[in-house]
Amino acid sequence: MTQLIKQGAEARVFEVSSFLSIPEGCIAKERFKKTYRHPVLDQQLTTRRVAQEARCLYKCKKAGMDTPALYFVDQDRSTIYMEKIVGLTVKQRLLDNQSNQYQDIDLPQLAEKIGVALAKMHSLDVIHGDLTTSNLMLRDKNESLVVIDFGLSYVSTLPEDKAVDLYVLERAFSSTHPQTEQLFATILSHYMKSYKQSKAIMSKLEDVRLRGRKRSMVG
Repeated sequence: MTQLIKQGAEARVFEVSSFLSIPEGCIAKERFKKTYRHPVLDQQLTTRRVAQEARCLYKCKKAGMDTPALYFVDQDRSTIYMEKIVGLTVKQRLLDNQSNQYQDIDLPQLAEKIGVALAKMHSLDVIHGDLTTSNLMLRDKNESLVVIDFGLSYVSTLPEDKAVDLYVLERAFSSTHPQTEQLFATILSHYMKSYKQSKAIMSKLEDVRLRGRKRSMVG
């Protein structure tokens, strides 16, 4: 049985109850056709995006990051089959504890998990492209931090691209989770400890923040 659980601008995400004898089933992410694009161009772009997402997922998993295991890539159907993560998003965990000022969460431990994971990802030159607390999950069985949804990911060595990745996550924290400024500062602290080349990225992050503030002022 297949059930639609999410639809975005680029893809539909399904929960598949039975796949390759995997008892818990899997997640299938299907990129659909864009009717406003020329069919040949659309197919080329879609094929490239599917391959890029699968490569980034595999690269991170192979290096020891906790990401969904990649099961199968069906290029003909522009669909990636991957592990179904049983757990809560970081977003939901924080929202559930917002009213008691996050007292039921070990914030230093959470910050360390996030900072170390992002450092590992960027050391591989993988840019996530959509870092939000919805795309970070905590496994039910061991509280391991899982980075999910590499749909906008790509490979880059540029400190600017890595800084933008961090800025997107910072904005997600500030807009969705009040009073988490210290939490994000601790995330960056662990990121810098875990990534030797982070100094140039931190410098670029200040530039990106400044540009963001200027855009906010202009409206």
